[in-house]
Amino acid sequence: MRTPWRHGPPCLDRAQSLQARVAFGSFRWSPGRSFTVLSVAAALLFGNLLHSEVNASHASPLQADVSAPLRNPDTACAGCHKEIYDKYEKTPMARASGTAMEGFLQGGFLHSASGIRYEVFSRDGEVWMSYDRDDAPERSNDQTVLDGEKELLYFIGSGHRGRTYLYQEGGEWFETPINFYGKRQLWDMAPNYGLTKTMPVALPIDSNCLHCHASAVQTALPEARNRYDGPPFRQGGIGCSACHGDASKHLEEQGHGPIVNPAKLTPVRRDSTCLQCHLEGNVAVYRAGKSLAEFRVGDDLADYVVYSVKASAKTGGGRASSQYEALLRSACKAASGDKLTCTTCHDPHSSPSAEERVNYYRSRCLVCHTGSRIATEHHPEQKDCAVCHMPTRVAVDISHEQETDHDIQRRPHPDVSIARFLDTAEADDLLPVGKVAASDREMGLAYAQLAEGGNQRDAEKALRLLLKAEKSGASDAELHTKLGFIEQMAGDKSDARKEYGESLMQDPYDATALGNLAVLDAVSGHTADAVSLLQRAVDADPSQITAGLNLAFIECRVGNKEKARQILMSAARFDPDDPNLRKFLSSGTYAGERCNLR
Repeated sequence: MRTPWRHGPPCLDRAQSLQARVAFGSFRWSPGRSFTVLSVAAALLFGNLLHSEVNASHASPLQADVSAPLRNPDTACAGCHKEIYDKYEKTPMARASGTAMEGFLQGGFLHSASGIRYEVFSRDGEVWMSYDRDDAPERSNDQTVLDGEKELLYFIGSGHRGRTYLYQEGGEWFETPINFYGKRQLWDMAPNYGLTKTMPVALPIDSNCLHCHASAVQTALPEARNRYDGPPFRQGGIGCSACHGDASKHLEEQGHGPIVNPAKLTPVRRDSTCLQCHLEGNVAVYRAGKSLAEFRVGDDLADYVVYSVKASAKTGGGRASSQYEALLRSACKAASGDKLTCTTCHDPHSSPSAEERVNYYRSRCLVCHTGSRIATEHHPEQKDCAVCHMPTRVAVDISHEQETDHDIQRRPHPDVSIARFLDTAEADDLLPVGKVAASDREMGLAYAQLAEGGNQRDAEKALRLLLKAEKSGASDAELHTKLGFIEQMAGDKSDARKEYGESLMQDPYDATALGNLAVLDAVSGHTADAVSLLQRAVDADPSQITAGLNLAFIECRVGNKEKARQILMSAARFDPDDPNLRKFLSSGTYAGERCNLR
């Protein structure tokens, strides 16, 4: 039942009005709805588009020059630390990225859900990924012929657990939709894409992601989070600087200059060294104006990002948590406090071999568990402490989730099932990981992320907290864009327009704000303004498929059919299997509306 009030119940302030519309039913949060660009086609049912001549240049971004080889400044460290250097170079962290040919793994597979065959192969000293689908008669009408190749330029992942590759299109960087899985020794779709019926949209790779897989990661250009002035990183793998900082003065003074030793930092800053890459939570929200790529060893990670988990996970249930979340719940951490850290058990400079593993980690346990009976009489038939106290769990949500349970239970229950590591509740309160202060802004944005999964209660929490944060003076592009989207979905076009405008004042390239403000303009009959906004979005980031489709639809409706076709063909470079794009090109139909492109 919908609320009878068009703009909320009378005499309510803005926060109460929007909250009432959410609660009373005029705003329904659809499963899978994300904070992205909305479709303009359905909105055009409510207004006529007038012919509009908008002269906007189509950017033709050049491919970045990636001919320069990756460097390895860490060889300078080997002069004094040869043994450590040689051991570290064999670890998965040191081998976490590099050029595609260095990390070339040949293979392929047929993805049954989409009917696409993927192959990774080398040709003339270069690595390529091909994708193709035959127009088999038994295939769905939504699945048509597909055939193409992408040159792969860099690899990400040591291969111990997995590996993927990066390619460049239109000056932007993307991850392949397929992964090599080290444990299973096979190729398959990237996590979360196993059941997709089409080839996934191009997956942008930004500096925050690269921060934990490469060194000397470059800052993205302002117009798109995955566009760089050259290669996205200059050094393969996780280098010495990730944990020891800038070594230039240390080297200049022949080893007597300053260098960071994480063990000598305060516990919070010491732990931040590892947690910058080994903490995920259910959601992560960057502080206003901050990004993970800016983090440097010696900093407090909480100054950059707030990680939150659901309350059920905090108390031991809920999801497959990252190692640190689980460690915080353990009796070992509770008893040892700040003395227990990642390096208590893990040597950051080396990885024990398969033959050494059991004795190595047993020796770590016996440092604290010093009783003679523990060492000699406590299940002498089983030397591997982890078998009982840190059992292997199957993580269903992949990502960087644990396989070894860091809860370190004294008496694990044999009937603990995988359900313990799943999101079993539809809605749940979020709690920041560790002793981290989180403002209404951070928590509101965290709930907004959860709301993208379709949870109405999370959307209500996000709305309430973000409005409160804004009233308290918080103002940044992400906050305004998220608020604008929620208000637009609630039917509050005026406030949504205001929020998008505030966002674009702070980030003129925010694709969501540009695209959704354009939808509002199109509905209001301001065609020229809508086209201008969409063109800005597409020029800055041509991989914005929905913005491109909306722009093409408007151009088609106002008679610029050739321009519409050009926009669609440009979009196809990034998402050649998008069903909406294919349908628009083949039949002139987009979001239930028709416009003949011929």
